[in-house]
Formats: sequence, C-alpha cells, structure tokens
Amino acid sequence: MQKRVVLAYSGGLDTSVAIRWLAQQGYEVIAATVDVGEQQKNLDAVAEKALRVGAVDARVIDAKTEFCEEFLVPAIAANALYQGRYPLATALARPLIARHLCRIADESGAEAISHGCTGKGNDQVRFDVAIETLRPGTRIIAPAREWGLTREEEIAYAQEHGIPVEATVQSPFSVDANLWGRSVEGGVLEDPWQAPPEECYAWTKSPKLATSEELLVSFAGGVPVALGGDELPLPALIAQAAQAAGSAGVGRIDLLEDRLVGIKSREIYEAPAAVALIAAHQELEFLTLPRELLQHKTSIEQAFAQVVYNGQWFSPLRAALSAYLRETQQAVTGEVRLALAHGQAVATGRRSPQAVYDQSLATYSAGDRFDHTAAVGFITIYGMQSQAYAKAQSKAKATAHAG
Repeated sequence: MQKRVVLAYSGGLDTSVAIRWLAQQGYEVIAATVDVGEQQKNLDAVAEKALRVGAVDARVIDAKTEFCEEFLVPAIAANALYQGRYPLATALARPLIARHLCRIADESGAEAISHGCTGKGNDQVRFDVAIETLRPGTRIIAPAREWGLTREEEIAYAQEHGIPVEATVQSPFSVDANLWGRSVEGGVLEDPWQAPPEECYAWTKSPKLATSEELLVSFAGGVPVALGGDELPLPALIAQAAQAAGSAGVGRIDLLEDRLVGIKSREIYEAPAAVALIAAHQELEFLTLPRELLQHKTSIEQAFAQVVYNGQWFSPLRAALSAYLRETQQAVTGEVRLALAHGQAVATGRRSPQAVYDQSLATYSAGDRFDHTAAVGFITIYGMQSQAYAKAQSKAKATAHAG
C-alpha cells in the first residue's frame, strides 16, 4: 500500500507546491481544507485545485461554528491580544485545524501529517505540538522547512510544474485569514521602515476614506449574541461586525512582533471584528466586574494570550486559564454602543442589568446616597501604614543625625 499523508491545504503557494513535492516523495496526498471562515475564498474551488495539482483526495471541513464556540469565545473572555495588539486569529485556528488533520489521518490510515509552515515561523510549533499531543507517533512533514527554497524559487517551481498560485515575485505576500482576522507578511513588508502598501488590505478601508458607523453589541455571559438588537449565530455576527468595522477603517494593525522562535517579524493584520468586539467586551467588563477581579484578570488575560500564541492550546495551563476566564464571565451581560470612525472603535454607551456601577453612589446631584462622613475614617485607616512608615523613617534619620 502506498504511503499516505494528510496535508493542511490552504490553496496558497506553500501548500500547492507541497502537494507536488510530497507526491515526488512517494506519498498519496489527502488535502484537507478546514473552513474557519475566510470570507473571500471559494473553498470548493480550493479543493478542485488540490486535485488538479495532484492530491488523490480533497476534503473541505466546515468548522466555523466549532471555531467560534470553542476557540473565539474563550479569546473574547480573555480580551486576548498578544503584545497588547494582535488578536491571535491565526494562532487560535491552528489547534483546531490540527485536530481535524489528526481525525482525517485516523479515518484514512495515513501515517503522516503535513503542513506548509516554514522553519522560522510560529505556526510550525503550533501544528507540531498539537499533532504530537493528539496523535503521538505521527510523522510530521513540513516541506517548506525541508526543501530549502526561497520564496522566489518556490514561485519558479510552481510555474515550472504548472501549479497556479496568486503570489508573484512582484507581489510575494503570504496571507492567512479566518473569521477573526487576516495576516499578511513578506515582500516589501519585511522592511519595517516601509509603509504598508494599500494592496495589503482587503477587509478594511483606509481610515482616510472610511465611513462612520455605529454598532450596538449585546452580550450574554461574555458572549456576543446580537448586533443592533438582532440575535445572530456567532459566525454570522462576527462576519457582520467585520463588515461594519472594516467600512470604518477599524482593525488595521502594523506590528513588530516577537516570534516564539526568537526573531522579530513585521506583521500586518486586519482584524475589524476582533478589534471592535474586544473593545465592546472590555467596556462591558468595566461596568459589571468589581475592581479586584478586573485587576487580577489582566494577568490571566496576558498569560492566556501568551499560551495561545506559543501553540499550547492543548496544555493543562490553557485549560486552567480558560476555566478561570469562564468563571469571570457570569455577570458580563448587557449592551455596548460603539462609534466606529477613522479607524477607531470607541464606546459611547454601555448598560447592564448586572452593573456594579450605581448612579446613586456616583452622582454629585440630587439623589446622592454616598455617606460622605464615612470618608474621613476610611482615609485614616487607608493611609495609616504609609504614615507609620514615614514616621519610622523620619525617626531613624533623626537618630542617625544625632549620632
């Protein structure tokens, strides 16, 4: 029986070349395209392309709902932003794709799993660690890590073998996209001094040309459930939020990013839905969560983002962090109104039946129920230790001076 390999297939340059390369190594290639919501790609056409290039089987798996419910809901709860800016779109999708690759390998009896990651990226770690955790002993083949071709040589190889690809030497961008965001790298972007050309962007208008939008987001238990009062399934809600925010130029991110493998990389991201929804979610948390919980949660959010970025989705640490985050979301129910304009998402209103905010305590007008006389005793106790320390230091200095 001929050797069989399951390839994570995107239809792009690396994985299209990989089909031909794996076939030359004696493998029957099963191309697996996991649909995590890339909005502008015909996945049936991607599967047809895989067969045309040389795969013996091509499968498209609709995982949009799975992606949203199992991966994006925890990310929203965490307000997950790597290095404070990147919403982790690609990083969140990789473990889900890996899980489906392992399932298809089990069903087809494949001895190997392959992906199109290079030897200097983060995704190789995310795929390899997930596959080794879920299907120990599986041979992992990463052609782009093994064949030693430059991007220009890959393009030449594709042209030589009649493999249709969108990348060219003049426009050699590498693009990955899903419901939560789109990443672009390569070409002129490798020079951090160069401004990103407008052709990098597909989901967002230039802030200079963008329209102004208003978005009303409703949450239940930390999960976005409606836009403008209309309840929507989460994949549809995210797609609609992306369209509204993108029209206002929201979601463009230009980041000098610290990769797990130890190098810095210039990455361009478009994440209109992620930026808008995380902004709304944070505002609702400010309204509904007490101070101490908000303060502690920040450190958990950072740990969650780091663990996801580092490819440790299936680790006990990620599971424990997610359990903590789930607990914090019980009261995060209500609505946030966002003004989307000139590339910014700004909250202009928020309300919740579980708000910790109490207007009768906050107001300076009639109806003020705050006990102002209690402030004096509070200040005395609050400042007692600082005052005791200052007194002790003053006494020590006086003693030293006298000596």
